[in-house]
Amino acid sequence: MTAPDAGRGIGNGDDTGTFTGLPRDTFRILHVSTGNVCRSPITERLTRHALADRLGDPLWGGLIVESAGTWGHEGASMEANAEAVLADFGADASGFVGRELLDEHVIRADLVLTATRDHRAQVISMGHSAGLRTFTLKEFTRLVKAIDPATLPPLEDGVVARARALVRAAAALRGWLLAPTVEADEVYDPYGAPLPFFRSVGDEIQQAIDPVVTALTGVPART
Repeated sequence: MTAPDAGRGIGNGDDTGTFTGLPRDTFRILHVSTGNVCRSPITERLTRHALADRLGDPLWGGLIVESAGTWGHEGASMEANAEAVLADFGADASGFVGRELLDEHVIRADLVLTATRDHRAQVISMGHSAGLRTFTLKEFTRLVKAIDPATLPPLEDGVVARARALVRAAAALRGWLLAPTVEADEVYDPYGAPLPFFRSVGDEIQQAIDPVVTALTGVPART
């Protein structure tokens, strides 16, 4: 398996386990939608933007944020309306290249966040013991909100350790904290829709990402 293409990860671009000259670990977040041109690119880049807002440059080192599509348009650019949504939030859309979801992406991921329950089922059906680390984005947000931050490792122990503990805690809660409706855990596809609908989806994704990134980093969003 090869390292992610340049620009796909968040951190120092080095996947060999070095950070400021010292050994380090990594934690991979994989966002999955259908074509990897709308929802998952928006989610990937908003996640990176939120992490940058919380931690600043050097502290991102252990986190790698990527995306792929179950019917991914390999090599495609993201939709123009998706780029416009990212610009609204001040997030960087440059250098994005669409990917089809492969086994190696799931194998390498520590956390898989999907747009819908169907995407979640497709990821889990690929095997690789993915069930305990695969959630819809909104499902993971709902579970994260129920986790006491005091039970997670402090940031001083590293973002990677905190992220792994967060995934374990969310997986333990999943059978106990159910969605209020079937649709509650879905982010609907804006492909082909006008910009206002893309913007509503972008707002929805941003609202879901914010508590997740706060829980991952232990740092609230800047006001």
